[in-house]
Amino acid sequence: MELNKLLPQIIADNELHAKWLNTLSLMENTGARKISASEDPLTVTYIILKHAAEEHRHAFYLKKQIEKAGKDLCPTYAAEYLIAPAYSRYYLNQLDIDVCRYLKKEMALSGAELRFAAYLLVTYAIEVRADELYPVYQEALDNAESKVNVKSIILEEEGHLEEMMAQLKKFSPDWSLHAEKAVEFESTLFSDWVNALALEIKNSRSF
Repeated sequence: MELNKLLPQIIADNELHAKWLNTLSLMENTGARKISASEDPLTVTYIILKHAAEEHRHAFYLKKQIEKAGKDLCPTYAAEYLIAPAYSRYYLNQLDIDVCRYLKKEMALSGAELRFAAYLLVTYAIEVRADELYPVYQEALDNAESKVNVKSIILEEEGHLEEMMAQLKKFSPDWSLHAEKAVEFESTLFSDWVNALALEIKNSRSF
C-alpha cells in the first residue's frame, strides 16, 4: 500500500485524521527526544540544539493541528489515540538499533562516538523521508480543502536535510555510503509502517 492512497481516506474521517496527526506528533517527539539523548553535555553544538528544538516544535504544531479536526480528540499519545501504535513506536527505535549495529560492525564505534554517528545517520534517513512525506501529505490536504496544513514543517525539514548532509561530510569521507545504508534500513521500516497503517484502517472499517 502506498501512503498517497491512504491519505485521502485518513483526511476524510476527522477522528482518523486526528489520530494520524497525533501519530506524526508522537514520531516527531520521539525523534526530538532521541536527538537530546545523543547530546554530549560538553560538546553539544548549535545545530544539534536547533534541530532538537525544531523537532519538538513540530510535535507541538501537529498536536495543535488536531484541533482543526475536532475538539477534545487525541489528548495524549496513549494507544487508542494513535494509528498502528505499536509499529509507530517501534519504527524509529528499530532504525536506531539497525544503524547502531551497522556502525559497530563497520566502523567499530562505541560510547559517545557511536551515539553521535547514530544521531547523524538516523536523522539523515528520517529527514530524507520527511522531505517526501510532508509534501505528499500537504498535497492531499490541499486536494481535500482541509484546514490542516504542514507547510511550515516542510520548509524546516528542507533546511534540516541540508544541515545533516553538511555534518555528515565532516564526519566521514565515506559519508554517502553510510547514509545510503541508513536510508536502506529506513525504507524497509517505512514500508512496513505504511502496511501496518493500511491494515489498521481496513480493520477499523470492517466493524
